[in-house]
Amino acid sequence: MEGAVGSEVSFCLQKFTITDDSKDDHQYEEVPSDDESGLQEDDEDLAEALRTIEEQAEDAQILAFQSVLTSEKSVSEIPEAMDDFFCNFLVRLGMSRTLNCFQTEWYELVQRGLLTAKDIELVPTVYTRNQQLEAENMRLKKDLENYKHAANKAKEAFLKMQKERDFHRMHHKRVVQEKNRLICDIKRLKAHYASYEPVLKQLTEKYQTVLRQKMLTTLERDRAVGQVTDLQAVLQNLEPGCAIQMPVTKVGHECSGKKWLEGPTQKALQKARQQKIPDAESFSSDPVKDAEKTSKRGPKEVPIDIQVTTHMHPKEYTQCLKYGEYKLSSILKVHDFAVSCLALHPQKDIVVTGSDDHLWKMWALPDGNLIMTGEGHTDWLSGCCFHPSGTQLITSSGDTTVRLWDFSKRACVLTLVEHTQAVWDCSWHSCGDFVASASMDNTSKIWDINSEKCKYTMCGHKNSVNSIEFLPFSNIVLTSSADKTLSLWDARTGLRVYTFYGHLHSCNHATFNLKGDLIASCDSSGMMKLWDIRKSVPVLSVDTGPCPANQAVFDHTGQVVALASGDGSVKVLQVASRQQSSLRGHGGEVHSVGFHHRAKLLLSGGADGKSMLACDPFQLSDRA
Repeated sequence: MEGAVGSEVSFCLQKFTITDDSKDDHQYEEVPSDDESGLQEDDEDLAEALRTIEEQAEDAQILAFQSVLTSEKSVSEIPEAMDDFFCNFLVRLGMSRTLNCFQTEWYELVQRGLLTAKDIELVPTVYTRNQQLEAENMRLKKDLENYKHAANKAKEAFLKMQKERDFHRMHHKRVVQEKNRLICDIKRLKAHYASYEPVLKQLTEKYQTVLRQKMLTTLERDRAVGQVTDLQAVLQNLEPGCAIQMPVTKVGHECSGKKWLEGPTQKALQKARQQKIPDAESFSSDPVKDAEKTSKRGPKEVPIDIQVTTHMHPKEYTQCLKYGEYKLSSILKVHDFAVSCLALHPQKDIVVTGSDDHLWKMWALPDGNLIMTGEGHTDWLSGCCFHPSGTQLITSSGDTTVRLWDFSKRACVLTLVEHTQAVWDCSWHSCGDFVASASMDNTSKIWDINSEKCKYTMCGHKNSVNSIEFLPFSNIVLTSSADKTLSLWDARTGLRVYTFYGHLHSCNHATFNLKGDLIASCDSSGMMKLWDIRKSVPVLSVDTGPCPANQAVFDHTGQVVALASGDGSVKVLQVASRQQSSLRGHGGEVHSVGFHHRAKLLLSGGADGKSMLACDPFQLSDRA
């Protein structure tokens, strides 16, 4: 109630003060003392100037008096009349009827003159001050209650935060204890694992050894089956009264063997052979028709190694050939840009070269007459390989594609596009139904030409796969990579069989000899290594550096290795005597090299766009 009274007094005083002070509605405008707008420079009057100064002085006094009234005199200093005091008091108490009676009697007495000036004087200041102090006291009490309430809330929040802090401390201690216990467990497990690590290492070595032996045994078994099957076919052809039939062998290779007597084992092999391969009557002697039939067939499985390898026969190595140093025969300008790859026809004296000008060209040997040009790739060519029948060509390119070209149609008939980066190399399987490709995307792929799809993606290298090659008449795939390793893969499963370690730099190329027992590899430092597949160790290391070695290739006997070097020369190594010679003729790096055993030539392609032909005079004399 007292607070309500105080607030009502303040409201009435404020209203009263505004009413008394608002006597004049005129808004005074302050004029600065340096205002010279009333004076004219042309006609200056002294009296006019004095009058202007006086007006300015009066205005300044009025403004000063107004500021004193508004700042120094507060509303509370004006005393309140006696009747107003009682009226305000009754209003605060809500005594409206008493207020009406009081006002009636008061004004009647005033009209009759019964009240003197002393009776209607102003209320003493002390009463007004007491009311103000009471109102201030009530306001302070309210503020005190609000502050107490806020303090209680702050105390509750503080206690809550203390409890949360204690809870988090306990949780942190528990986490630290768990962490220490886990650290102890990890140390104990590491010690336990370290005790088993030697055993695991031994088991891994045994597994690799057994796997390698299994691979070699399977390879020998398949080759033996192929030899026996072909010999059985020859024996059947030699029987009187039988039609002459050619044994099923790969085009471009001749098969010879001994005449064995037919026993139970041979009969079983012959029966299995008949189940796996169509009769010889169904085969056409025309390779073009065979290729057309092959393109119409559906997806196939990678065949087992049942074909006989002609280069495995002892007759190939019974007589040691005479080898001298190769001599430069001729140089052909085949491309405007660098020659990046070359491939030799399996039956004819023809070579295909691929270049950085996005083209491949077919040339006749040894004259160098242009036969055909292939255009379709949108980037540099990196690899090329003939179909075993010689009727088709596969090429790889920096445009991430592998393309199949048909010579009879003189056009690209298939484009394989699943690689995500440049394709470095490609290779045909001996059956002619599968193609392998190696890419910069760290993978290599096996493609089924009949279904036009990727059969397997071989992942395992940690860097770019730079070369890929099928082991002749086998399902083993060899890859070399920029991760300094060589790998053997099973084309029937797409799994890695073995990995060769030994190079200290990026491996640029790796290849088999025709016998299939040696691998030649070269790296970017010029180091060339020969690996024994059976022992899985390098048997020979030759440093031809410091320039990189780009490609290595065996001749058909496996006794000579040619190396394309970055110093512009072709290195020729005699494996038996380890003698090394160099052929020079290119104006830049040598990118590719190959032996043509029919023409007795050594070919190379270089960065100068030229192809160099070299011949061995001893072989030429023997051929003559």
